[in-house]
Amino acid sequence: MKRFFDITVTLFAAITWLPAVAVCIVAIWVLDGRPIFYRSTRRVFRDQSMRVVKFRTMRRDAERIANRDTVPMAGTRFLNIEKDSPLYTWIGRQIERCAFTELPQLFHVLAGRMSLVGNRPLPENVIAALRQAIPWTEDRFATPAGITGPIQLAGRERLSDVQRIVLESSYCRVAHSSYSMWLDFQILFFTVLVVTGLHRPFSFSEIRELVARFDRGKVLDAAAFADEVIEGESGPPR
Repeated sequence: MKRFFDITVTLFAAITWLPAVAVCIVAIWVLDGRPIFYRSTRRVFRDQSMRVVKFRTMRRDAERIANRDTVPMAGTRFLNIEKDSPLYTWIGRQIERCAFTELPQLFHVLAGRMSLVGNRPLPENVIAALRQAIPWTEDRFATPAGITGPIQLAGRERLSDVQRIVLESSYCRVAHSSYSMWLDFQILFFTVLVVTGLHRPFSFSEIRELVARFDRGKVLDAAAFADEVIEGESGPPR
């Protein structure tokens, strides 16, 4: 059902995202030159990794300057580059602002390597850093990585590492036990509204409640993992 949802929505929406991909390719080529795409090896599902493609939005030497070894882990182990970082090119900043950076990954979705909705793929050094503080980080890879997911409803800067992993692992548990295309559709739909400013970002509690609403298999105990996050614990949600 999840694969059917991915193919149907991606093909149906091709009338909008294919022209956007074409415009971004031309804009980067004309205003900043090649390479147009940035490729990075990331974990996408369980122990599977692949070369994930997205538009290059930063300087050509950005990967050497900003990586998990050079960026201090001040408050987060995820590799979040500030939006006003001078590493971004001018056209790259516009692409980031429109949330078009990951559009090339729709071809990964069509190829069956990723999903429309899931947790974002991560490089192994970021996973290792997360595992040091949150041993159950691997739970977030129980379903295929996605272009958007529950975290994108809040914005990456609004959640702690533990809150992110709680929401990501909760989505995987619910998708496994009682997958619903309606849950994926709502996450996808509200992502578009949040990115375009037509809806305010969701809070941690609101995202947790949205996912729990589809927990027909009762694999989540909302009160339990809410307490863990409030108390700052790093144990897995029961």
